[in-house]
Amino acid sequence: MRQPSGLSLIIAATGVAAAAGYLVIWLVPREIGLDAYYSFGLFWAAMYFVVGTLSGLQQEVARAAAPVSIDRPQRGSARNFALVFSAAVFATVIVTAPLWVSTVFPTGGWALVLPLAVASSSYALVAVLAGTLYGLSGWWQLAAMIVVDALLRLIAVVAVASVTTDAAALAWAAAVPFLLTLVVLWPGIRRSVVGAAALDVEMRALTWNVARTILAAASIGVLVSGLPVVIGIAAGDTPRALAAALFLAVMITRAPVIVVVMSLQSYLLVKFRDQRGGLAPALWRIEAVVLGGGALLALVAALIGPVVFELLYPGQIELAGWFYAVLVLSSALIGGLIVTGSAVLAVGMHRAYTLGWVVAALVTIGSFALTGDLLTRVVIAVVAGPVAGSAVQLGFLLARHRRGLRLG
Repeated sequence: MRQPSGLSLIIAATGVAAAAGYLVIWLVPREIGLDAYYSFGLFWAAMYFVVGTLSGLQQEVARAAAPVSIDRPQRGSARNFALVFSAAVFATVIVTAPLWVSTVFPTGGWALVLPLAVASSSYALVAVLAGTLYGLSGWWQLAAMIVVDALLRLIAVVAVASVTTDAAALAWAAAVPFLLTLVVLWPGIRRSVVGAAALDVEMRALTWNVARTILAAASIGVLVSGLPVVIGIAAGDTPRALAAALFLAVMITRAPVIVVVMSLQSYLLVKFRDQRGGLAPALWRIEAVVLGGGALLALVAALIGPVVFELLYPGQIELAGWFYAVLVLSSALIGGLIVTGSAVLAVGMHRAYTLGWVVAALVTIGSFALTGDLLTRVVIAVVAGPVAGSAVQLGFLLARHRRGLRLG
């Protein structure tokens, strides 16, 4: 029997995890109501903003880790790096909490800080182990980690939601599965990892590489998983039920397009790199597909969005069809930013890549400082941010093209 490829295993596991995540944000608000969900929704978004930011840690460890060999001397220890980084993340969350707790968690407060710190530091351990497994091509172990983590969280959160509406209890149910997954799976993973992998960089260099990657990942997080946190901060006196409805609408409508295009980022990078007839024709073709497809999906969302959300959350969410259309279109705009980002990386313009995402994040955040009701500011933010980021990256590509013409 033919064994599944590493790619197919990871895609299948990611699909299971995505479905589990969707079930959480469907079942929990139905069980506890939007008012109670508001605090937990902020924690959920904050937790995954940190997770998305720390994904840069996984990427750099995956790049640095490989099987031990005579030709590849070990310069750093993944275990030591994981423990130090995890402790640093925990301390950072706790020490900085006085600066942001009342803004990010206006209703849950300090009761949500410790589970966030535990979730963040635990994910740092998960990220280093996952990065090591990527470097060792440990596809089955990786798939198991992805699936077990998601299913444990689904079971824990839904079980807690069935007996209480307390945001702190729900937060702990969401946070603990990161560490619990390691405890459950480590006996089976240990033999294939311990002594099998070597890092080709020392801890100081790896830390610097991670720091640079995390900057871009944090900016991406503001536009994607962390956007509900920004909305919550900007909500002010907006009713909690409306703010929670916006959290759910943003997460559910935008994820499909964004996840699909993000999963193709490495493919796009290689495609742009290998273009013999110039990068521009392929770039515009792919942008047209992403934006054109997004526009069509936005029309569908305008027609069926209110009906779908009424089925998902009966009598709880009342948003206009045009708003769902804007959200879906904004996901296509982020897809367009992912495409331009792949293009600048393909020609070695790493600073342009990071700057594009940072500008997109800053414009998104800045849009909430404008006057107007929360719904209007959400619309401006989700459109203006990715457009600004794409403009920056396209500007760098155009400048490079013009320099090439002058030099040629």
